[in-house]
Amino acid sequence: MHDPRLLLDPATDAVRKLARRGFTLDLVALEKLFSQRTTVIGQTDESRAESNRAAKEIGAAAKRGEDVTAVKENARALKARVQELEEQQRQLAAELDEVMLGIPNLPSDDLPDGNTDEDAELVSSWGEPPSFDFEPKDHVALGEQLGILDFARATKLSGPRFSVTRGAGARLERAIATFLLELHTEKHGYTEYSMPVIVNRPTMTGTGQLPKFEQDLFRTAVADRELFLIPTAEVPLTNLHAGETLPAEDLPFGYTSNTPCFRSEAGSYGKDTRGLIRLHQFQKVELVRFCTPDRADAEFDVLLSHAETCLRELGLAYRVVKLAAGDLGFSAERTYDLEVWLPGQGRYREISSVSDFGTFQARRAGIRTKAKDGTRGFANTLNGSGLPIGRTLVAILEQNQQADGSVVIPPALVPYTRFERIDPDGTVGE
Repeated sequence: MHDPRLLLDPATDAVRKLARRGFTLDLVALEKLFSQRTTVIGQTDESRAESNRAAKEIGAAAKRGEDVTAVKENARALKARVQELEEQQRQLAAELDEVMLGIPNLPSDDLPDGNTDEDAELVSSWGEPPSFDFEPKDHVALGEQLGILDFARATKLSGPRFSVTRGAGARLERAIATFLLELHTEKHGYTEYSMPVIVNRPTMTGTGQLPKFEQDLFRTAVADRELFLIPTAEVPLTNLHAGETLPAEDLPFGYTSNTPCFRSEAGSYGKDTRGLIRLHQFQKVELVRFCTPDRADAEFDVLLSHAETCLRELGLAYRVVKLAAGDLGFSAERTYDLEVWLPGQGRYREISSVSDFGTFQARRAGIRTKAKDGTRGFANTLNGSGLPIGRTLVAILEQNQQADGSVVIPPALVPYTRFERIDPDGTVGE
C-alpha cells in the first residue's frame, strides 16, 4: 500500500511506473479524493474545536446566571455538525483505502520492459543441464513407473490438481523438507516457525492477497468467522509483526516455515495440469526477511544467495532471471526467479521467486520501525521460496534419472532419506 502523497508527488513519476506493469493510475481522481478527505479532516477539526468552546460557554453563562437556552441550542447544532463531518470523513477514508488497496507496488526502474516469461532478463546460471544417452522421462512417467506418485487416487480423493506420494516418494519429500529447514536454520540463521495455515481477512490484506486476488484463494468459515487457507507461509510469517513497531537496531529478522499452501489457480485452467507443477495443495519452505529500507539491496542479495544455495547443495542445474516489470506480483517492486532445468520438458521452469516489497506490505500491515534516535519509519519486507517441496522433487527425479528407470538421490539428501537411490521397482537402494 502506498502513501497517497507519494503517488501524487510528480517526482515519483507514479503514472509512468505503474503503466510499465499494465496498471493505469487515475491521478486526477486520486488527487480529488485525497483533497476531499483532507478538506473534511480540516473542517472536522475546526468544528470540534468550536463545539468544545461552545460547551465551555454553557458552563460560563450558567455561572453568571444568564439564560443558556440559545447557547445550548448552538452547542447541539455544532455537535451534530461534528458528527456529520466525522461520518463524511469515515466514508472518504474508506473510499481512499479501497482505491489505495487496489494499486500495485511501483516496479524498480532497472527491470526490463514486458509482461511475459520471454521478457525476463538472464542474470546468471549454475551447473550444466544433464545430458542423457536415452530419451529422458518427465516426473509423471518416472513417478508412476516407480510407484511413488499416484495421481489417479489423488483425483479420486480430491479431484484434479492434487497429488499422492507413497513409499520412497513420501520419504523423499519429508527428507527434502527437513534438509531445507536445517539448511536455513543452522547455516543461514533463520528462526523456524510452525504457523497457522488458516488466517483472517486482515492477515491476507496485509501481504496483498486481498482484496484483489480473492478468487485465487480457498475460503472457509468456522462459527461465522471468515477464514482463508494460506497460499504461502509468507502470509502468516510477514503478519507476525502486523501492527507492531520493531527496534531498527535489532533488524534484520529472518524467518522460515514449512507449510502446506493452497491455491485455487483461478484463470490457469489448461496450464500445467500434468503432474506436480501446478497443484491446488503443495508443501513449501518459505523465507521471509525484515529490514530497514536502507538495507534492502543487501538483504535481497542475501535472500537470493540462500535460495540459490538450496539448489547448489542438491546439485540441480538452474538459472536466475530478472522478471519484467509487467510480470511482477502485485506487491513486489522487483523479483528474481530461480528456474531449474527439467529434462522431461526440455526447458527451465520456475522453482523459486525472490522478491523485494519495499515498504508496500509493511504499510498495509502496519509494521513500523523505530531507531534509537527516535526516527520512525516502515519496515522493508522480502520473501523467497526456499524451496517448494513438490517442484524440488520434480527436479531431482528428472535430473537424476538413469537409463534403467532408477533415480539417484543427491548426496546432500542421503543422511535424511537413508537411501542413495530409488530402484526401477520403487524399492530403495543403499
